[in-house]
Amino acid sequence: MSNHNLRARPIYHRKRESIDADLTIVIAAMAIGLFIETATGYSIKKFVCAARRYRTFNIEIADHTMPIDQTPPDELAAALANISTARNGH
Repeated sequence: MSNHNLRARPIYHRKRESIDADLTIVIAAMAIGLFIETATGYSIKKFVCAARRYRTFNIEIADHTMPIDQTPPDELAAALANISTARNGH
């Protein structure tokens, strides 16, 4: 994985704190991406494309809240379960 995969831009910061913050975010994103790739066997691009459309959200109308769950396909659900299992150290 590289900055290109993350769509990271060149650093144009002048202050040390801004540079450190930018690099910290990029390195954290790369570490999370590697974790996802290792846990799921998907490339980060494939994982993001597969998971992008499945979300959980609430619709609020007047005094009523209705949760909406979009169920991912079995293959993606298994990959998400692998992430959860790996995160918990099992």
